[in-house]
Order: sequence, then structure tokens, then C-alpha cells
Amino acid sequence: MIEKTFSPQQFEENVRRLWAENSPFALESQKGEGEPYTIMLPPPNVTGSLHLGHALCFTLQDILVRYYRMRGRKVLWQPGLDHAGIVTQLLVERSLEKKGVKRTDIGRTAFIEEVWKWKEQSGGTIVEQMKMLGASCDWTRLRFTMDEGGQRAVRKAFIDLYEAGLIYRAKRLVNWDPELRSALSDLEVVEREILGYLWSIRYPLTDGTGFLTIATTRPETLFGDTAVAVHPEDARYQSLIGKMVRVPLTDRVVPIIADSYADPEKGSGAVKITPAHDFNDFAVGERHSLPMINILDEDGCLNDQVPKAFRGLERFEARTRVVEALMAAGLFESEAPLQHNVPHGDRSGVILEPYLTNQWFVDAEKLAAPALQAAEAGDLHFVPENWVNTYYDWMRNIKPWCISRQIWWGHDIPAWYGPDEHVFVASSLEEAQRKAQQHYGEVVALRQDPDVLDTWFSSALWPFMTLGWPDKTSEMSVHYPGNVLVTGFDIIFFWVARMVMMGLHFCQEVPFQDVYIHPLVRDEKGQKMSKSRGNVIDPMEMIREYGADAVRLTLAALCVPGRNIQIGKTQVESYRNFLTKIWNAARFTQWKSCKRDPSFDPAHTTHPFAHWIIWEMHQLFQEAESALQSYRFDLYVQSLYHHVWGSFCDWYLELIKPLLEEGNPLAQEIRATTAWVLERILRIINPLTPFMTEELAALLGISPRGTLCQEHVSPLSVPASFQQSARGIDWVCALIKSVRSVRSLIRIPAGTELKVTFLPQEPSVASLWETYKVFCARLARLCPVVGHPNKEVRTVPVVVDGGTLTLFVGEVIDAEAERKRLKDEEAALIAEEKKEKARLANPQFLEQAPQEVVEKGKKRLAEIAARRALLTPLLRSL
Repeated sequence: MIEKTFSPQQFEENVRRLWAENSPFALESQKGEGEPYTIMLPPPNVTGSLHLGHALCFTLQDILVRYYRMRGRKVLWQPGLDHAGIVTQLLVERSLEKKGVKRTDIGRTAFIEEVWKWKEQSGGTIVEQMKMLGASCDWTRLRFTMDEGGQRAVRKAFIDLYEAGLIYRAKRLVNWDPELRSALSDLEVVEREILGYLWSIRYPLTDGTGFLTIATTRPETLFGDTAVAVHPEDARYQSLIGKMVRVPLTDRVVPIIADSYADPEKGSGAVKITPAHDFNDFAVGERHSLPMINILDEDGCLNDQVPKAFRGLERFEARTRVVEALMAAGLFESEAPLQHNVPHGDRSGVILEPYLTNQWFVDAEKLAAPALQAAEAGDLHFVPENWVNTYYDWMRNIKPWCISRQIWWGHDIPAWYGPDEHVFVASSLEEAQRKAQQHYGEVVALRQDPDVLDTWFSSALWPFMTLGWPDKTSEMSVHYPGNVLVTGFDIIFFWVARMVMMGLHFCQEVPFQDVYIHPLVRDEKGQKMSKSRGNVIDPMEMIREYGADAVRLTLAALCVPGRNIQIGKTQVESYRNFLTKIWNAARFTQWKSCKRDPSFDPAHTTHPFAHWIIWEMHQLFQEAESALQSYRFDLYVQSLYHHVWGSFCDWYLELIKPLLEEGNPLAQEIRATTAWVLERILRIINPLTPFMTEELAALLGISPRGTLCQEHVSPLSVPASFQQSARGIDWVCALIKSVRSVRSLIRIPAGTELKVTFLPQEPSVASLWETYKVFCARLARLCPVVGHPNKEVRTVPVVVDGGTLTLFVGEVIDAEAERKRLKDEEAALIAEEKKEKARLANPQFLEQAPQEVVEKGKKRLAEIAARRALLTPLLRSL
């Protein structure tokens, strides 16, 4: 029996357990023989815990794979975890430090062992949380970017790219994180606005004729200056180009050069050039063949390239000491506060330094060319389409990708160095030794590159690495390329573009046809969630309180293209009510003995109510299929609300109650129809709410618990005559709704019957009224009469399609009092409407107000207009 109260906590865990025991989502367990359908799960960090962004991304993917599995496709949803190099290393380091141990105390090998221990004991928490959410991945194929297959694929990719000249080692300026003591890629840099200072410094001319004033936010870097630049067309400095200036606080002299990088409109028009510590200056230095002097060590302290008095100083302490020394030397001119953007590490949070060092790079520009062409040719499709512009912008302005990291946890770089630093790239030490022996003519000692690869390098191989590449496996031939990647906009370049580049290079095809970019998740007020605001919503708490299905339903319903998702407990509670409605409807059908009949054929039903609800199910299937195939998860939910809550629960179950009474000759047909329709609903909604539908399917005898997810659904073939019946029942429902609306507006008590007459405009409508007036009377609390019983009684006309109802309201209400109340309400609505229109017509308001506030105002105007449309004719009648 179905329990009286919908309580997902009582059955969700049991359904999860059955899925875990029977692996129904494994490729080998699926019954479908249709076309393959493949989604690669964006592998969450092994250190991660489920947040609402994850919950949204995983829910949308799960809806898709469950839907296509239900439609008979051979579905692979490939799960996995990312080793998350920097994040994981920091976490394990901090864990060791709590025990008084530093990674440098135990050495690299022992530290890596500690990381693997942590991974086995604590890593993968998010996998169990995904299962709580209902994610139907093929968990038998769970991969890890650092597993044996991943390491083999990474080595193969690195070597192939190196041999093709697309990976190289070079001394270049990189973003350096002094806390991590590692290079970062441009995409791991976060610009943050801080309050700093702009210092103006005097650079004396060596001929004693004066000085140049130069402004800088980083005076400590002057020790690395190798030139001063002025614009070639700046008339003030024409005579000085080629002369020398003395670098303050040093014995070095540097030239004044002409370069268009110097802006005559900014400051004095002269700029210091520090090629080893500024990206723009590095480019100037390359153009003019300037020396590049690195003044920092890996910890961000000043090194031996600076005067003794400043050696070993931490960079910000050095800044203070340099300013003091400039003042003492009479070379300080001014200091001004400055609000400016400064690059920070996205993981460590510290200010980064441009740093000159040897690193490994990918020639991303060459790899980007075919990736751009794929999108331009339509081989790669973004949803919503506007995101392709972001992809184009990044790809057309791509820079060399720094792939080496100076940390311990990650994929080792398969490169070894000989005594003279000659590099040997190989798949193993043995192979490198053979290459070295051929090169040197003798056996020599080799040293492996101590760096590891950027985490995103292995992630870029994910779509084919997980299918067995570089081997030619059956999975590769069937499931590559995939169908869609579901992800957030923030990693379009981090991950999406790199997967496309690598997929095209190694597999000659894009790794997926569609890229669906889901919205951002905000709190119910539209604000970004953060610990400092105290508005972070833990999806696991929501699942425990409301059930996984309610969380999934809410996220899908709010997933409207072009809008952020605003979510809070109120929304989840509201959408849980939909599940309660279905639960109660199922309980009602069980109570009324609406049992499943395997021989039931919807085409052989006779009653118009059956025809109507079967036609509704036909419409629901078509709308759900269209919505999901176009990634309109919100429209999928809207269709379910309309046809399930509206048509089935609110109308059909109410209309058929008299037909279910004992002795009614139509009862058996209606019971069988009702059971069939409910089963159809459970199957169509199963991709969205898998737990409740599995439980109800079991309780109703549709399928054993935990197996509904393996069964298939096909489109209906519905006789054309059913649509005609559906139009008639739609007319009945519209009539009842119109009467109920009037009753509500003029506050007629719910149990009070209203006398009514009906004047049809055509015979077909008269026939409808005669056929269904008993149902209309029961559901709208009407008493049909003939003629006008009392011409003195106040009446209200209700216009419906093809006729007019006349309600005799004067017998049950004080019409004059109601007219006055409604008139007051109308006046208040008119005043509010005028005020709201004025606000929305104000350009300043539209420019400054958050989009959510503007949308709320527009929505309120629509509500007022709808309310007035009901009030105006009613007032005329009263």
C-alpha cells in the first residue's frame, strides 16, 4: 500500500542500495540497442564536496542520460575524479602540518605516498554525494586522472605533441606563485582590486643634465630595470633617445629607448623597462634585445642580483626599504594612493609575480586553428548560442599554454636531462637512457624533470582517455565522439577549448557535438553565495530535508536560458508539493482499485474522458521529448506541471469520480485507463524524479523496485478522433475555471450552489452543455435552471467559447457591497500600475536596478493587467 504521507526519506536510500547492488546503469546491464549516447562527466576534484553548482550540472546530465536510456539508446555516462594537483597537495600538506610534519621533511616519494593514502581514505566523498543525488553514471567504469590508464595516456600525448613540435621548453615570463613556488597558467590568475600606491622616482641622466621622472607601483623591481622607454613621437624626449640614465640605488646605467609602448598621455611619458618582471616589459625587451635580470627567488625574496643591503628581503618589505632609501638619496619625488587591479593566485590567494624561468609550453595557437574551424563549420554547437562568441574570443587571442608546475603531486613530465642539460623525452627512464647513450656514445647519468604537468593537461584528454586511448578499443569506436558536454561558462577555456584542441589533434574529431552551458546558481535574492554572506545552501542538507527528487525538480524548473538560478528553501518546498500531488494521486488510484492491465489498449477506449487524457499523454510525451532534445529543462518541467498536475490530478481525477462508483458500466474501462495513464506519467517523469517513480512503480505493481530506470518508452499512436474528444473536455474545463474565477472574485462561499442558465451560440456547443452539464454542476457548484427564475435578482454573465452562462449571484451575496469592494480594489490596482509603469519608464532606474528587480516589476505589471481584465467586466455586470 502507498503510505498516506509522501516521505522520501523512507524510500530513497533503499532505491540507492538496489541501484548499487544491481548496477543497472552499467553499459553491460542496459537493454537498449539503439544509437549510442555519451556524456563525459566533468570530473570533480578528488578533494571536492557537492555544492549547488555541482548539483545543477549533475542533475541536468542525469536527466539527459535517463531520458535517452528510456528511449532505448545505448547510454554511457562516464564518471571520474580529477587529481586536482595544487588543491590536493595543499590539502595534504596542511593535514601533515597539523601533525608537525612538512613535506620537505619526508621527501617527495613519501609525500606522494601520503597523498595516495589520503585519496583512498578520504578522497571521493563527492562520488557518494552524487549517488545521493541520484546520478546514474556507469559507476563500474569510475576513472581517476592519475590512474594507470590516465598516466599512460598523458605520457603518450606529451611525447606525441613534443615530437610534433607542439610542446617545447623555453625561458619565458610566467605567473609565479611565491607561496606555491610554482608557475600558473593565465587562467589560474584572478584579478583583484586593491589599494596601492604610485611612487614617482627620479632617474638621473649620466651626462649630469637632469633626470627623468618615472612612476611605478613596484619600486623594488627597479633593480631589474634594463632600459627607460619613451614614445618615438614624444617631442619632449627626442634629444634624449640613445642617452643613458643611472638606475637609482645601483651603479648600473641603462639606455633611453624609443618604443610605442610608452604612452605620452600617462604621467611623464617615460616608463621603466623591467623585462624579467613585467609581461609588457618582456615584449619590449625582446624587441630591443635588452638584458633580462631576475631579481627574485622562488619565495618572492630579493636575490643576489640586487645591492647587498636588500638581499634576502621579502618583496613587500623590500618595497618599503627601497622607498626609504630613495628618499634618503634625494631620488624620491612623490607618493599617491592608487586603486588598481593586481593578479592573485586562484588557489593560494597571494599576489603573483611575473617571473622569468624555464617552463614547458604547448603551442596553443597551432592547436587552436582547427578548433576554431570546427566551431565555425558547425561541428561544435554551443547552447545557448551566444557562448560561441566567448569561445571565439579566447581562441583567437590564445597564448602559449604553460603546462609545467613546480609541485610534487601530478603527472610527472616524461623528460630527462643529461650532464649538459640536453633533454630526452621518453615514455620511461629505460627509453631515455637508450636515447642518451645514442646521443653521447656512452652511458651517462640522467636527471628527470622535477616538475609535474598542469592538471588541465590530463583533463583535456578526458573524453578519449577514459575510453582506453591510446589503444583502439571498442568503446572508442562506439562512444567517441560524445553527444554533449554539460558545464558552466567559467571553464569554457580552462577545459572545453582544450578538450576540443586535443580531441581534434589525437582523434581527428571534436570530442562532443554540443556544449550546453548551464546558468549560475544564486541565492533566492539573486546574490552570489559565499560564506561571508552566510547564504551558502548545502545541497546535501536540502536532500536530507526535502528528498533528492525535490532538489532535482527545483534545479531543472529554474534552469531558464539567459537567467541565473535563484534558489532557496521556499522554492524547494514549492516544487516538493508537485511530488506530493503525484504521490496522493497514485494513492487515490490505488484506493479506487485502478490496477494495471497488461492487455490494455488505449486505442480501444470509448469514453471521452479516456480519449481526452490519452491525448494529453500524447501531448506530454511530444513536449517532453522536444524540450529535452533542445536542452530546455524548464519547458520539460512546465509540460509536466500542465499535463500531470493540471490535466491529470486537478481535472481528470475529479471528472471520473462518479464513473468509478460500483455498478457503473464504464468503471472498468476508466480504472484501466487511469492505471495506464499513471504508469505513463511515472515513466515520462522518471528521468527527473527517479526515486519517487521507482517507489510508486513498485507499489503499483508496474516494475520491481529499482528497475523502472531500465525500461523503455515509445511514442503513442493516438486515433485522430481522440483530439476531437479532447477539445470537448478542454471546453468543459475552461467553463468550470471561468465560473470558479467569478465565484472567487465576488467571494461566494465554496459550498453554495449558484443557479445558472446557459445560452449556446451553436448546436455543437449546446450538445456539449447537455452532455457534460452534470459534471460542470458538480465541479463548479452550479444548479442549471431553465429561463430566468427572478428578474429582480442580480446576475453576472460568464462568456465561454460558443456561449454565455448567466449566474444568479444576487440570491447569495450583497451585490452592492461586492461592487464597492471590487471598485476599491480596481482603484488600488490602477494606482499601483501607474507607479510601476513610471518606474519602468525611468532610464536611470533601468540602468542602475538589478535585472531581477526590473523583471519583478514587469511581472507585477502583467499580474495587475490580468487581475483588471477579470475585474472590469465583473464590475460592469454588478
